Amino acid sequence: MTACGLDFGTSNSTLGLASATPALVALEGDDVTLPSAIFYARDAAPLVGRAAIAAYVDGHDGRLMRSLKAVLGNPLINETTQVGRARVGFRSVIAHFIAVAKRRAEARTGYQLEQVVHGRPVHFVDGDAEGDRKAEGVLAEIAREVGFSEISFQYEPIAAALDYERQVNGEEIALIADIGGGTSDFSIVRLGPERRGRAERADDILANDGVRIGGTDFDRQLNLGTVMPMLGYRSAMKRAGLPVPSGYFHDLATWSTINRLYERGVMQQLSEVRREARHPEMIERLIRVVDERGGHRLAIEVEAAKIALSDTPAADIPLDWIEQGLEARVTRDTLVMETAALAAAIADRIKGCLAAAGLKAEAIDAVFLTGGSTRLAHVRKAILAAVPEARPAEGDTFGSVGMGLTIEAANRYGAA
Repeated sequence: MTACGLDFGTSNSTLGLASATPALVALEGDDVTLPSAIFYARDAAPLVGRAAIAAYVDGHDGRLMRSLKAVLGNPLINETTQVGRARVGFRSVIAHFIAVAKRRAEARTGYQLEQVVHGRPVHFVDGDAEGDRKAEGVLAEIAREVGFSEISFQYEPIAAALDYERQVNGEEIALIADIGGGTSDFSIVRLGPERRGRAERADDILANDGVRIGGTDFDRQLNLGTVMPMLGYRSAMKRAGLPVPSGYFHDLATWSTINRLYERGVMQQLSEVRREARHPEMIERLIRVVDERGGHRLAIEVEAAKIALSDTPAADIPLDWIEQGLEARVTRDTLVMETAALAAAIADRIKGCLAAAGLKAEAIDAVFLTGGSTRLAHVRKAILAAVPEARPAEGDTFGSVGMGLTIEAANRYGAA
């Protein structure tokens, strides 16, 4: 029996082999990261990862699904979505993705993977202990369905701490900030070379906390603030005092709910909205996006602009595929303005984590930053401001959690 660490992420996933030298396994070509995406082609086997996104972008007939992890702890987990002539349950979608990752790792390493340490956020669901327990239970059931016989879990920021500890030269108290695609998670941990490799680390974990805010929420807010108004969001109906129904725009701006707009009957509803809208030309743009199944294309372009704003002061979102000459220009100031509340909520959770640990901010020696959303300057600034005397430290933005889970798997189950 061979163990692995599995970081099933909202945006990207990794899997590592618990060997004498723990290492992440290449899951797509030479890449160890596998985008958490599936494309259900109409007349072919489903594609995953970059191949799934490429098939969608290239215009192949089918259905793209991203942000798969977001349905855990959400009523959507028990629902189905239309795929061609059939309906597929969201549980089955997640199971297919994890099964593919497992098979690819086994083919690449030559080992049969039967034991897994699954990563999980501190809270799948904010303020709902029962919903949180159910979400972990669903993930455990799926892992068993795809062939894992022994399944355990570790908080993602604790896993990142184990990876960070490999570069620590002396004992310290570290705040681990894992800001991923779907959640922001924090742990305060006592680390050091002499503690490294111990089987029991419960006394070293001083506090954990988290909030269900991540990179996809920044995408949504940027989308709602810059692109959706061009499609009629917050515009008026002919009847005085009534705005265009907002639910269509929120679904279109949210990775996990885009496909709702492709359900039967939605186009008829949008046609009725267009007839009653004061600006029907805007609703016509919305209809074109839905009719061309372009929701994920739009989300991809907004995400790309958000990422570009980490390095440049402004970025353009091309929308000429919706209407000739249509374009949205966004600036870094716009991103900060539209998502300031999210960044503040993430930083505020650090205060709760410090309180749970019984520590003041100045007791933190280092802040280890991981997860793609730590690349957003205002998010990073908000985190560091919460513990201003701590030393910033960084590792593998997308692989640190997976590596830490792999180290944990070797500690729990033994190395291959």
